[in-house]
Amino acid sequence: MRPPQGMDFDFTQPRGEPALVPPNSISWRIFKNPVSLFVGGVAAVILELAEPSVRSGVWEHSSFRRDAVTRLRRTGFAAMMTVYGPRSAAERMIERVMRMHDRVRGTTPEGRPYHANDQRLLDWVQGTAPYGFIEAYHRFVRPLAADERSRAFAEGAVAARLYGALGAPASLQEWQRMLAETEPALQPSDTIFEFLDIMGSAPIAPRPFRPIQRLLIRAAVDLTPPELRRKLGLEEYGLSAMQRKLVETMGQASEKLPLLTAPPAQASVRMGLEPDYLYR
Repeated sequence: MRPPQGMDFDFTQPRGEPALVPPNSISWRIFKNPVSLFVGGVAAVILELAEPSVRSGVWEHSSFRRDAVTRLRRTGFAAMMTVYGPRSAAERMIERVMRMHDRVRGTTPEGRPYHANDQRLLDWVQGTAPYGFIEAYHRFVRPLAADERSRAFAEGAVAARLYGALGAPASLQEWQRMLAETEPALQPSDTIFEFLDIMGSAPIAPRPFRPIQRLLIRAAVDLTPPELRRKLGLEEYGLSAMQRKLVETMGQASEKLPLLTAPPAQASVRMGLEPDYLYR
């Protein structure tokens, strides 16, 4: 949840400056949980890599294969900034990301040209990311009613528009419709399995905890809609009932452990709240 070296940021400053979403939002509750954050982030990438153009853009133009940990921390920092950062800093970060994405273009192995700032691709990425985070929290931390999940999608729409994703889903129903419309174009790929292998072996957790790291990756696969999981050849990567209960226990325990030096607590202080505001 902390930024990589060279990207340090004090979320307690400037005092009183609001984020893109308010402290009483569902998003502030969801993104504070490191277990569901990790599981949801991996689930989102699985869905993104199933889309051929997004897959080519991500896999051919990122440092993920060379340095997965730094790449993950950068992505995590972007999520923290989008939800908890002061609005001015979040807008500057998104502008930088958009400029970087403008250089990401090429052709898929099937010969289809792609550009990272194409609205169709932006909409898909800005749909899969909230789905992963919201669904992970819903499944493994605290059940959310359908209207709560819709509100969480709507809260992310502000950032999605800044990213250029003008058609990103702003409700659970809109996400379900987007998934149904996009599903025929989603494809199995060796890249997805390579991604899962990298995630399982990357030094994200201390070595004694690597089995838990791999368990959380299986939990991420478990979030993939069942029919799509079969289509992608991921049936064997899901969770048993016992494993699911273990992930739920970890997610619920993380909900009660304040990380007072992490962005969620620092942002609470910036807004004049107690650092454990989100953990009550």
